[in-house]
Amino acid sequence: MLLTIASLIIVLGVLISVHEFGHFIVAKSVGIQVLRFSLGFGRPLIAWRRGETEYWISWIPLGGYVKMAGLEEEGMAGELEGGKAAVPIDPERAFDKKPLWARMAVILAGVTMNVLLAFAIYTSLGLAVGNPTRPTTQVDTVLASRVPPEAAALATLQRGDRILAINGDSVRNWEDVQTHLLLDTGSVRLDVAGKRTIRIKLPRDDNARLGLALWGIEPLMPARIGRVVGSEPARRAGLKRGDLVVRAGGDTVRSWSDVIHRIWVHPEQPIVLTVVRGDSVLQLSVTPRAESETDSLSARPKTFGYIGAEPAFVVKRRMSVGEAVVYGATETGNKVVVMVESLKRLVLGRASVRDVGGVITIAQVSGQAARLGLVTFLRFLAFFSISLAVLNLLPIPVLDGGHAMFLIAEGIRRRPLSPQLRLRLTQLGMLVVLAIMVVALSNDVLRLFR
Repeated sequence: MLLTIASLIIVLGVLISVHEFGHFIVAKSVGIQVLRFSLGFGRPLIAWRRGETEYWISWIPLGGYVKMAGLEEEGMAGELEGGKAAVPIDPERAFDKKPLWARMAVILAGVTMNVLLAFAIYTSLGLAVGNPTRPTTQVDTVLASRVPPEAAALATLQRGDRILAINGDSVRNWEDVQTHLLLDTGSVRLDVAGKRTIRIKLPRDDNARLGLALWGIEPLMPARIGRVVGSEPARRAGLKRGDLVVRAGGDTVRSWSDVIHRIWVHPEQPIVLTVVRGDSVLQLSVTPRAESETDSLSARPKTFGYIGAEPAFVVKRRMSVGEAVVYGATETGNKVVVMVESLKRLVLGRASVRDVGGVITIAQVSGQAARLGLVTFLRFLAFFSISLAVLNLLPIPVLDGGHAMFLIAEGIRRRPLSPQLRLRLTQLGMLVVLAIMVVALSNDVLRLFR
């Protein structure tokens, strides 16, 4: 629970700060008077003033805002934005006094910063750790004990089946498959080679979903040894990188999954591995060290065997600067497409509004990503940053897309909409956004009690 809360605070804190800083810095650069920069809505918990701008950290942590001269009573106005600023207003530096291009730059700066953050994260990960992947979408084994009833159709998958797409999004490696199983919600469609389609419902329970994503389906990987760890049993037995295991304990093995499942059930018991090394066939006896399983989601026995060998199938190569930039741009673009397609399915009725999640869902998914490690958490942060950017561009007043529509209308009409019309549309937009938030929160609560 503490990890989930901390993850939510980090995710919302970073993304809101980055988004609002975009509005703030561009408004300042084009000469608009910024009255207040606030993280959160409502009255301030912490407040200070520097120059002409008030800086607040407010008590409702569901967003943030930049209050600019000329818009101080528009948007989510009044008490929701903490009331009027105490700073005197310079009419000549009001928002509406600036050229259309400058105002559009200010409005779009927030979503631009969110996209740039995602690009920076993906690029940095490419430089720092590369893109470690298991380059397959072929299924090895479906573990019935880790597949919840609503996803039981996964049991129809057989060894060698290749997953082509999930919810219309092409999957290129096993990490793509796990990401969908972990982060998608509601009904999920898996397209399998051979023109087969499998439809499942993902579990709402965090642990059930994590168990499914990590252990429910295993990828098909050759039984070839990669890294041999330290002085663990594998090294002491003489196993080397590149060895292909063909038999374990007298049984033929056809995949890495076959190997580790046999090792798991032989703690402190010798097991003979038959390996092919070059032109030779060797029989090596290895005694797995006994380990205790502390993860209740794991498919391993409570006491399992461990030899300290990893598969050779995982690809992990650091990228050059140029490759990392291309990778960052590609990943960012792909995630924008995925988010747009998700919204399209919702608008066209191909997805249910019951799948819409709110802050509780965000907290749960943040915690799940954090439990999978820093790299997975950063990938989630990048994807969620893109999601916020796309959502903010919806043409709903109070969102950035709504304000952009006001400016587009002004450019077409060659005169701005009246303040009264803008205010009425903004109030209507606020009602729409609040209704969406109520639906999302209701879905969250219902999921908790199902």
